[in-house]
Amino acid sequence: MTRAEAKERNRKALLDAAFQVVSRDGHRAKLEEIAERAGLTTGAVYSLFGSKNGLVIAMVADYLQPHYGEIEQAVPSGLDLLEAVDAFARHYRRSCDAPDALSRLSLQITLLDMALHDPDLGSQLATSIRSQEEHLVALFTGRSHNGNVVTAHQAQRLAVALRALFVGLSQGVTLGLAQGADEQYFAAAACALASGVSLIDHYEGAS
Repeated sequence: MTRAEAKERNRKALLDAAFQVVSRDGHRAKLEEIAERAGLTTGAVYSLFGSKNGLVIAMVADYLQPHYGEIEQAVPSGLDLLEAVDAFARHYRRSCDAPDALSRLSLQITLLDMALHDPDLGSQLATSIRSQEEHLVALFTGRSHNGNVVTAHQAQRLAVALRALFVGLSQGVTLGLAQGADEQYFAAAACALASGVSLIDHYEGAS
């Protein structure tokens, strides 16, 4: 095994261990236990990620990356904006029925709790998640809508609004608080939001 391969193996082992420990213990997660689960020392954490927070940020990015890859596959090019939003909404609703839906909700709540206990981590998490959301911005930018083409600024505003909508709805579905919120409900709510002229155009000149 080359040095680069060993480094990547150690990185993956630490990310997997961090996911298990952080999901269970939140801000109380111990770096020593994470390293022990990975069969490494805390020195490896600092060498690869710089800090415990750095490991958590990398864990979130590693967790989200395939999620956005799946969205890109579910929303093909060639669709106009509302068709793309419809496809995205239906994909998101199907994910609520996945075997890991409850664990994903638990992780969301855990990360929120960690951010509240550590504002610096919260700021880093927000930056990391916004960076991941650039995939959504790119997904919607350039699509046709009401005779116009969606700009990157418009797509960014839409991505933020859709994230808020879907996170809230998916939590309701997972907890049994959103009865009747099927694919059609998700799609109709999302398309109604995307159709709002104020959302898409009102702040077009904003920085």
